[in-house]
Amino acid sequence: MTETKPTFVSVLQDALGARIEPPASNFIEMMSEDFVMEFPYARPGMQLRIEGREAVLAYLMTVAGSVSVDTIDNVVVHETADPEVVIVEFEAHGRAVKVDEPYDQRYISVIRTRGGRMIHYKDYWNPIQGLKAQIGSAAVDAFVLGGGAA
Repeated sequence: MTETKPTFVSVLQDALGARIEPPASNFIEMMSEDFVMEFPYARPGMQLRIEGREAVLAYLMTVAGSVSVDTIDNVVVHETADPEVVIVEFEAHGRAVKVDEPYDQRYISVIRTRGGRMIHYKDYWNPIQGLKAQIGSAAVDAFVLGGGAA
């Protein structure tokens, strides 16, 4: 028997359940027109907040080739007292394409839905892992552990 591994979309579909109207089959279809995406731990030079589905789509297209995610695991869904809000923890594993190194990242996503679509997605992740995906582990480790510029 073949085991199907969860994808980012399937994780969201399971976590959000009836909060998302079918037939939202991908991340973009799950968004409202006025969707907002935030990255509270974005490093300097990165966008902290993107407003509107089209702007988020344009942003995602600019970062799409940076990381190839092969697996998602350790998914934990936290229901909240607010029926519009779900918190999802998960890990993503794959390759950092630019530097050809493993990519291992932990995420906590706070997602607000309304009217059958996501209206707000706050994405918490480790900026050091993100930087390693851009410039390589050796350069980041040399700076962080060695205290000097790589």
